[in-house]
Amino acid sequence: MFGFLKNELLEVIEWKEQGKDTVLWKFPDKDSAIKYGAQLTVRESQAAIFINEGQIADVYGPGRHELKTENMPILTKLKSWKHGFNSPFKADVYFVSTRQMTNFKWGTPNPIFVKDPEAGRVEVRAFGTYFMRINDPKKFFREYAGTSSTLQVDELEDAFRGLIVPKFAEALTESSATAFEIYSQYSELGETIKPLIQEDLNEFGLELTKFQITSVSLPPEITDHMKQIAKANLTSDKHINKMQQLNQMDVDKIAAEKGNYEGMKGARNDLMMQQMMQNNQNNQNQNNNQNQNQNSGGEEKMSREDIMKTLKELGELKEMGILTQEEFDDKKKDLLAKL
Repeated sequence: MFGFLKNELLEVIEWKEQGKDTVLWKFPDKDSAIKYGAQLTVRESQAAIFINEGQIADVYGPGRHELKTENMPILTKLKSWKHGFNSPFKADVYFVSTRQMTNFKWGTPNPIFVKDPEAGRVEVRAFGTYFMRINDPKKFFREYAGTSSTLQVDELEDAFRGLIVPKFAEALTESSATAFEIYSQYSELGETIKPLIQEDLNEFGLELTKFQITSVSLPPEITDHMKQIAKANLTSDKHINKMQQLNQMDVDKIAAEKGNYEGMKGARNDLMMQQMMQNNQNNQNQNNNQNQNQNSGGEEKMSREDIMKTLKELGELKEMGILTQEEFDDKKKDLLAKL
């Protein structure tokens, strides 16, 4: 009889998580009574909730706890135990995971309209990820989990995804970001949205630890317009000079990493070809400007040094096969006529 009663009493209460998909787990007591003085083990990133007759009694954080009256103040008060009472007691025990839950996905199923000074009202779709954790196990149990025996991470993701879309629209309004600025303000918008979402999560004992916008899509006509602007910027002299400097840095970096003369030579040849093509285009533009000046009554001549430098570069382009012999001869004739 003693052995039977001993087996019916719970002496060790713990939760050994088998994976990261479970947020809440009810200890399977099978109507067994908890032995007075039983050992409760709560691991890091866990919390244990004691439920007595449907009411939250005590919450335990990480550590090893011996279940006695002095360690169960609320439950002791509810049961009106006197000091030294050592009979078994009944209580439901729920374990809650307090670790950070990562890679929740969110997205706007329907487009959000953003006011833009150039394009008017623009449809915007956005997608991203967010992380959160349970920072108040008692409130989470009361306001969301309830008496479920288990609760999975994907259930949380489905439930709270609907909070994101309206908050994202609010954040766009507060930031006053245009459609063209959204691409360059992912981080700023994320930080703006985060506290707005946190206001709703506070009611459930949840903390939003990270919010990210990973992509934003705009209508094709807006995207094409942005590409045209970017293309125009790429052809500016300032940008070209900057790119040539960056290319030269890349050449030196590649050569240093490879320690290889042939690799360095090949990289420099590629860079030289790009520079000569650009110089040729600049010379062509300069010649067009000169022709316009001549037609308008003004005359602007190239210096002898510029002509000889251009001839040398044209010769190199011909050797590389970029210019044909006929194109080279015509250009050479025009340049020599200017001497």
